[in-house]
Formats: sequence, structure tokens, C-alpha cells
Amino acid sequence: MNLFNRVVSSRRQAPPVPPQRPAGAPASPTAVLPDPHLTNLTGEWVVDPAHSRIGFSVRHAMVTTVRGCFLEYESRLYFDARDPARSRADITLFTSSVDTGVEQRDAHLVGRDFLDAATYPRMRFTSSAVEHAGTDLYRMSGDLTIKGVSRPVVLDLTYIGHVTDPFGYERAGFDGTTTINRSDWGLTYNSRLAEGGAMVSEKVRLQLDIAAIRMAPSAG
Repeated sequence: MNLFNRVVSSRRQAPPVPPQRPAGAPASPTAVLPDPHLTNLTGEWVVDPAHSRIGFSVRHAMVTTVRGCFLEYESRLYFDARDPARSRADITLFTSSVDTGVEQRDAHLVGRDFLDAATYPRMRFTSSAVEHAGTDLYRMSGDLTIKGVSRPVVLDLTYIGHVTDPFGYERAGFDGTTTINRSDWGLTYNSRLAEGGAMVSEKVRLQLDIAAIRMAPSAG
């Protein structure tokens, strides 16, 4: 299996006005990252594929780990600094873009035994809830759709930081992970080893290293 990409253009925008700090609240650090209060993050964002990786890892032949990622995807994110529960994410992955670094293996993954990219060209994650789980830690629930099957998953997210880069773009970083059982989505292909056990593990770890760029507000 594999996961996301595709550059989405973003125009320079005027810096947003930070939310007003409640009376009596301590001032937020001005030069220390990460910012645990996420005070400047409210708004629409998009994943920057040039500096992000949406990938996976799975045990192979019981003794090694195969890692891969999706190279093409579309994304739409919304962060709410005052009420993280209102944050949301919608990410569509193009299944034919799976990349493990081995052409023969990639061809097998996009074939009917696994992702069946000809019939199901897209995978999708749509969030349904977000909760604060601790300092810089969040838990995002949502539905993951693979091969037409939608099942709930929970992503554990760590907020990394928020900066304005030398080109004037606002960036925020998050790491996310979850583990799924691929059979729950109909990815049941396998072969048995002579010593016992399976060639490919049922458990797949999904790993998201996200650099998001703030989108310019819509005109009007």
C-alpha cells in the first residue's frame, strides 16, 4: 500500500491578524517553536508535497520491513486554533502513484491483488472528529476509503511547529501515524512461508510527515 502528493499552488497573502489574547493570559512566545497554543493557525491549509511524505511500512517475509509512499494526492485542511475539535482534513490519494522503490513490486501493488488502481484510482481519508490529547498531541478520527470500502481509523498527530519561511509562506508541521489491518479493506492477497507465517503482514503502519502551507483566502 502507499499514500499522497501533488503540488498545489499557493499565492502570497498578507499576514493574518492573530486572535486576540484573553485578558490576563500570558503572552505567547515570539521566537520559540513549537507554539503549543497554535494561536496563529486558524484557516485553510494544503499539504506541500515537496516537503511532506505520506507513506506506509509493512513487515515482509516476517523478517524485513518494506516502506513506501504515495506520490500523488490532493488535500484540503482546516485548522481551528481556538477550538481544535472544529479542525478537519480531506485527503485523496491516487493509487497508481504508489512507490516502494522497486518497479516490479509497485506493479503488483497497483494490480488486482492489492489496490486495483484501474478500478479504484483513488483512496480517501475524511476526518470526522479531532480531540486534544495532550501538549502538542491530537487525535483525529475519520473514514479511510480503499477499494470502495470505508472504515473508521484514528490518527495520532504531533504538532511540530509553525513558521514563516524566507519566501513569506506560512508553514505548519505535523507528524501522524496509525496502524490498520489491510484485510479490513479487502486487501487479502498473501502467500504462506514454508517456515510458517505470511509473506506480507496483515498490519500496515501509515505514516504522515506533513508540511502544510496556508492558503490565500478566497476573494469576495
